[in-house]
Amino acid sequence: MSARVLITGAASGIGEATARELRSRGARVVGLDLRAASDDVIECDVRDQEAVDRGVAAAIERLGGLDVLVNNAGIGFAQSAGAPPDEAALAVIDVNMLGPWRVTGAALPALRESRGRVVNVASGLAHLTLPFATAYCMSKRGLVAYSDALRLEHGDAITVTTVYPGYVRTPIHATSEEDGFALEGLVPVEDVGEVARTMARAALGPPVRDLATTRRGGLGYALLRRAPRRLVDRGTTAVLRRYARGGRFDDSRMAAEFASRLGARPPRTS
Repeated sequence: MSARVLITGAASGIGEATARELRSRGARVVGLDLRAASDDVIECDVRDQEAVDRGVAAAIERLGGLDVLVNNAGIGFAQSAGAPPDEAALAVIDVNMLGPWRVTGAALPALRESRGRVVNVASGLAHLTLPFATAYCMSKRGLVAYSDALRLEHGDAITVTTVYPGYVRTPIHATSEEDGFALEGLVPVEDVGEVARTMARAALGPPVRDLATTRRGGLGYALLRRAPRRLVDRGTTAVLRRYARGGRFDDSRMAAEFASRLGARPPRTS
């Protein structure tokens, strides 16, 4: 019997690639997304519980049940940890952390019935905090905690896997690039096809608790979990200072002021 899979954020990026990979392996896949990009995607805003309830119910009806839920939908905007959270910051928390909670809650009866699986897509930034990715890092670290809580409460009937992609060139990074905090060149690039294959393994393969999307990422995250935090912070700051001295953060006032605090250059005056 083909696995019945529901994936959020299915219209683009990692979600679209993962849906395609899952279908190539024989799974039946329905997506949820803000825009219904195809007949296999149902329009749904994961910030709205009523919309989630309707979308999940429609997906389960189409599939005739549910074996795997992949909580992939995510957004990212730059914010300062020293400023009150704005609408964009709250939206990041809402989509990335509370969205999976809403969707899982709506899908849980069907998943328990099939003794199914939840795959939560976190990030390498659940392990490594970067400045001005405040809400994003908080949301992804919080999602790991949600995976753990869900596993403790419902591990009698379902399995829960957390996946940790690194930097992938997808539309989620567009706003950070505009704000002057692009990850391009700061961290290794992961191929979206490779990430999709890992996601498919998380959804259809033997159950595992945590799964990095590359071997390099897995080794790096293991090291970050064990390293003293002060050393991680010191190393992160050193790398950022080096890039700031090269003019990397000159593209916006917020980024330039940060470079100034690193001692890399004088603050902007205009």
